[in-house]
Amino acid sequence: MKISSHTGLKALSLLTLSIALAACNQAATPQSQAQSPRPAAHLKLADNAAPRQYFVELSGDPTDLSAQSVGSQQAGFRAQAKAQGIQYQELKSYSLLFNGFVVAADTTAKRQIERLGGVVAVYPVQQIQMPQTQAIQASAEPQMFTARGMTGADIANNELGLTGKGIKVGIIDSGIDVDHPAFKNRIIKQHDFVGDAYNANDPQKSTPVPDESADDCGGHGTHVSGIVGGNDPSTGFKGVAPEVVFGAYKVFGCEGSVNDPVVMDAMEMAVRDGMQVINMSLGSGYDWAESPLARAASRVVKRGVVMVNSQGNEGDNGQFSSGSPAAGDQVISVGSVANVAFRLPKAVLSDGTEIGYTNNNDGHDAPLSGSIEVVKGPKSSPTATEDGCTSSGGYAPNSLTGKLVLIRRGTCSFYEKAFNAQKAGAAIVLIYNRLPEHLDGVGLTGDPAITVPVISISGVLGAKIDAAIGKGKTTLTWTKDTISIANPAGNTNSTFSSIGATPTLTFKPEVSAPGGSIYSTYPLSKTAVGYQTLSGTSMSSPHVAGAVALLLQAHPGMAAKDVVTLLQNTANPVSLRFNSTTYDGLLNYVQQQGAGMIDIPAAATTQVIATPSKLELGESQTFPTRLKVVVLKNSSSKAVTYTVYHYPALTLYGDTYTVQPDDENVATMTVNGQSVDGESTVDVTVPAGGQTELNLAITAPAGADDLSQYGGYLMLDSKNGGGHLSVPYMGFKGDYQAIPILTDAYIGDTKVKFPVLIQRDAAGDQDFAPDKPVYTLADIKPGKPDQPYAFVHFNHQARRANLDVLNANGSLAAELDRDQYLPRNAKDHFAAAEDDVWFAFSWDGKGTDGKSLLPNGDYKLRLRVLKPLGDESNPADWETWVSPAFGIKHN
Repeated sequence: MKISSHTGLKALSLLTLSIALAACNQAATPQSQAQSPRPAAHLKLADNAAPRQYFVELSGDPTDLSAQSVGSQQAGFRAQAKAQGIQYQELKSYSLLFNGFVVAADTTAKRQIERLGGVVAVYPVQQIQMPQTQAIQASAEPQMFTARGMTGADIANNELGLTGKGIKVGIIDSGIDVDHPAFKNRIIKQHDFVGDAYNANDPQKSTPVPDESADDCGGHGTHVSGIVGGNDPSTGFKGVAPEVVFGAYKVFGCEGSVNDPVVMDAMEMAVRDGMQVINMSLGSGYDWAESPLARAASRVVKRGVVMVNSQGNEGDNGQFSSGSPAAGDQVISVGSVANVAFRLPKAVLSDGTEIGYTNNNDGHDAPLSGSIEVVKGPKSSPTATEDGCTSSGGYAPNSLTGKLVLIRRGTCSFYEKAFNAQKAGAAIVLIYNRLPEHLDGVGLTGDPAITVPVISISGVLGAKIDAAIGKGKTTLTWTKDTISIANPAGNTNSTFSSIGATPTLTFKPEVSAPGGSIYSTYPLSKTAVGYQTLSGTSMSSPHVAGAVALLLQAHPGMAAKDVVTLLQNTANPVSLRFNSTTYDGLLNYVQQQGAGMIDIPAAATTQVIATPSKLELGESQTFPTRLKVVVLKNSSSKAVTYTVYHYPALTLYGDTYTVQPDDENVATMTVNGQSVDGESTVDVTVPAGGQTELNLAITAPAGADDLSQYGGYLMLDSKNGGGHLSVPYMGFKGDYQAIPILTDAYIGDTKVKFPVLIQRDAAGDQDFAPDKPVYTLADIKPGKPDQPYAFVHFNHQARRANLDVLNANGSLAAELDRDQYLPRNAKDHFAAAEDDVWFAFSWDGKGTDGKSLLPNGDYKLRLRVLKPLGDESNPADWETWVSPAFGIKHN
């Protein structure tokens, strides 16, 4: 059956492009189709005259070229630019992982550089936000609890003797707490690229101040490092590989974001420092494998270093949300699986019921001692849909003074519920889930700020507290203790985990690992006990980086590119949990879990491998059945016989921004000409020291909606003690180029016809342009030119975006931007300034040469976008928008 789309945790890392304007934080149901009111005035239009930073990529992979060849290419670029009088500033040059430069250039120079010989592409420098992982709270008895058991790290350490001893792991993040006992004498390399005060988002703090100490003031890097290989004898805490040594490369200040070139600098230093594994729990969503950081990450692997990267936390924003650098070829991208249990701070109800809760308001945690009376609103109940909402009448003034108020999740935002309770005098707000499981994470962004503790609990506990209140006066007593509670969603993919495939339909993520509610080290300066529980794919990636260290210890000399084969072959696919429903009969989307949960002991000990370890089937329009060959290679001295069968995963359908499971229409498979679906199986034997080929025919699900993504697993179970193997596959149903790029979007509940022509108003803010607008090209205010802009919503990634100016009669007047590998917009509904619903393209009035203004007259903008995997010579693979006519009058 097909069921409706789901929602979950908010995305934790944001994409910022120089051409991007932020927009949309909700997925409201569209109501009307009328033209919207003017866009929010606080969104800023770009100023063409202001220099921006760009990556300039030259042809040629630096890992395949000599240093002399790279140097010659770069010298040739400089000579061309000088000869043509292009005004730009070279900020950095790269030759180890990227062939090219970072430059500061205005729009004119950028357009000129795009046309130079040898230039592959020009990319805007992006900013990467420090991932805003969800904190739960520290415990006095720190350990990784069940997460180590989920991956088999405990068995690998204790029974196989694998500890990662001496393996060098580079952590590119916010640094590591150098005073934390879990890392004592184990940080062998460190460098702070930016300084504590750095924040790329703030012009006053965006200048890096490097330092040789990578001490962590943000917390994220310390938590990640603890998962990889922390080891604290005083508490018994151990990470996955407790005897690795670390390289700490600090690219974030205490908060905020970092520019891409800083991350690339850190990648190059980690390679030069001899790191064997690099973990990067950071990135930007909706990106391509061709982005500068993804290309660099791929070349890290070509340089012999295993690169592990978080897949991203954009799962609630739909399909094709994979990020960069995780999208890079041979980069091990990691999705998140929820922990099977929570370790939470404990309070005790007056009837003796133990309550495990999550703190949600940073700086305003619940106390660790004392008692408080628990009350609820007059309309509150375990079935209430508007508990605490303004629409339900709210709370009487001062009715909650000094008390803890119980509120059920539903209808209005968490912020609205907490704010209404705070206004009524509540000392603490307790929100319980509408579903039975624990409510892990409550967003409280709003103005004015919430200044009281806001805690969250499960729906089961909320109902118990509600019942206790109904029997008489009820109190809650705080403790310093913690409690472990089972997670009903445990061992299923976290809803926030980003969903592939990439824009070119390549396979992402590779594997999954525990990322939801992971307990690990935290800076001593930020928490008294030095430990914290966080959630995000930031936490799943270091589990895999630690696992890689164990595999490199088990298999000295293994090539970096081969490690992923062991991890994927031996992973265990997980089921889908969707709105509290677990589909036991089918596995979760391959596009979200990859090969599944890693199994470290199996990966370390398997003697048979299957290659390739993942299958990319592409689109099914021309070839609904794809033929693939998988080779089984046995390195042992004994033959191994496997039973081979097919385990399909759920097909996912819906538009770009929604994800809906289809458990009726799945792919089918034959192996060596025999069906392996249903009860049908095939036996194959791999001889000792030999190999066997499997000839697969995989057919796309005939009944599935067009534009769906499908997937599944070739499964092999050994009959004589050889363990199991699996090979995941993913494909696209129908014509991939049928996904539209240029589509309408919503501001609130009102549909806006995008692309749309924009003009600044008298205050310098943007507004919808009137019929036949006239632009003067002069500044309305400093840095706010009166020039034509197009707001464009990208429903899907674009391979190319060509912006031109036409004369009123439709003839070409000027060629402008030639952008490549553009991301899609994160959302299709606008509600808040920090969300991404549209991009802005503009024209400064100059011709193709970028120097002289075109004469006064009437013109049109033309935007042409090429579909991913589209044929440039095929007009059907392009979409074109031509603006209404407008006038230019600059003198």
